[in-house]
Parts: sequence; C-alpha cells; structure tokens
Amino acid sequence: MDSTVQTLLLSGAQLTDAALERLLPSTDTLPHSIHRAMRHSTFAGGKRLRPILCMEAARMTGGGAEIAKSGTGIPEGAADLGAAVEMLHTYSLIHDDLPALDNDDLRRGQPTCHVAFGEAIAILAGDALQTLAFQAIASLPSPPSATVAILREVAVAVGTGVGRVGDLETALPPGMIGGQVVDIESEGKPPTADLVESIHRAKTGALITVSIVAGGLYGMGMTRTEASTDTIARLRTFGEKAGLAFQIVDDVLDMTQDSAQLGKTAGKDTASIKATWPAVYGIERSLKDAEELIADAFAALEPFGAAADSLKALANYLVERKH
Repeated sequence: MDSTVQTLLLSGAQLTDAALERLLPSTDTLPHSIHRAMRHSTFAGGKRLRPILCMEAARMTGGGAEIAKSGTGIPEGAADLGAAVEMLHTYSLIHDDLPALDNDDLRRGQPTCHVAFGEAIAILAGDALQTLAFQAIASLPSPPSATVAILREVAVAVGTGVGRVGDLETALPPGMIGGQVVDIESEGKPPTADLVESIHRAKTGALITVSIVAGGLYGMGMTRTEASTDTIARLRTFGEKAGLAFQIVDDVLDMTQDSAQLGKTAGKDTASIKATWPAVYGIERSLKDAEELIADAFAALEPFGAAADSLKALANYLVERKH
C-alpha cells in the first residue's frame, strides 16, 4: 500500500473513532443492551473509508489548516460529520445482515449484531444509529444553510431517492434503501447490465457519493465559500464513479477471496445468484471497468489541482485493495 494512503487511512480512522467514541452513548448508559449493540457493530473494525473520504473532501474544499484546530488541515467538526456517515453505514450493515435480508453471521470478522444480541435489539440498534447520525449532523458548527444542505443530501442518499437536491431530481439514483429493495427483488433472476449498475449506484454508491458531496459542502460552509453548481456536480461525479468502482472490486473480491480475508462470508453473492458486475461481465472486464471509472473520477477533480491529491490517492486504493 502507498505510504500516503496508509497515513491517510490511519489518521482518518483515528479521527473517526475518536469522534464516534465521543458521540455514541457508553455501554453504561441505560438501556445497556441497545448501546452495547450499537458499539459492538460500530467498533467491530472496518476501514472507515466513507468518513475518510468525507473528511478529505472537506479538506479539499475547506481551505486547509488555517481553519483546523487539530493541525491536520481538516476543518473543525468534519470528523463528526464523518462519524455520522459511519453510523449510517454501520446501521445499513446491521440491517443488511438480518435474517430477513442477507442472513449473515459474520461482519468485519465479528459476529453480526443479531447473532450477538438478538434480532430485535439488532433492528433497534440500526434504527438508533441512523437517528443519532442525523442528530450529529444537525449539531455541526457549520452555517445553518450548509447544515441544511448536508442534511438534505444525506437524507435523499440514504432513503429511496424520493426528493429533490438542488436542481437535481429525476437524475438522482434511488438511494441506499431503494437499492437494497431492488437487490432483494432481483435475487434469483438473471443479472443484467442495467440491473447491476442500478443496484450498485444506489445500494453502495449513494452513501460513498454523499460522503464526498457532504464533506465538500461542509468545507465550503466553514470558509463561507459559495457552493457552486459546478463544484457540487464535480464532487458528485467523483463520488459516483469512485463508488461504482469500489463496489465492482467488492464483487470481484467476493468471488476470489475467502471469508478470513474479507472479514465476511465469501461467495454469498454467487450462491444466492445476486446481480454483480462479474456475473455480467466476468472478472477481467470488471477490473478494467473499475480502473476506467477511477480515471473518470480523477478527471472530475482536475480544477481542484493538488488539493485533490488525497482523494485521488484514496480512489486508487479502492480499486487496488485485496480485502
């Protein structure tokens, strides 16, 4: 792994975990069971890619270290926004693993939430993480207009896609929950190119995209910089391209790595006839498509110059990772 990326991942994970530790109720807080379940899944591991992408987008648009008390160049409060994104991601994983959905017993190398705490508490833990994420975003120190814009972006990305973000409406993907529904309803059906792209852009891509868009909005808000339509469009394009590449590589890894390497049950997508990129295009073409998507993502960030180097390095990592 490139040393720059290794540093970004390590420092970003530390900032995220510190924010999560502060924002999540302790295990001693009543009711104990729900807070233990929330922490079990949140602190079970994970690369913290989404919050790191969020913070790096905030750094890119936020003007650098002059507004960061930590000396990292990341705007003050951006780690809390990243932590909120990670709460939403963890909530989605808890629910995705439930018996009614993917029925998985391993996540991030640990027992899934419903295995450790029971199905009822797992459902409620996911619900609690989702609501706590919105509470954390609403409490950010950004100007009210930026906070509202971030909340709107996140709500549409997490939901079924119903709503309007700026001048975009019909062009938006169906959102993470919408993508999950399409994924469930497509199981057992022959995968098609249109179907697999629709699922990936929504189920996984929507949260990755909004991590970058929200982070960019936060950085601009903290420097009182107007969020131009062009800037937001470029952030969105980068997120969509990088997010799709990430999921394509995830599909390939599911077919080529074992459970110990993945930290989750390997081969489940193939066994349940899921709509995946390799199922449609094969492994070689899938990896080539991921590389081309990253190149397109890079092109979207050209106007940002050297300030975009960290995001580009992370995007490269998304397609080069082995787990």
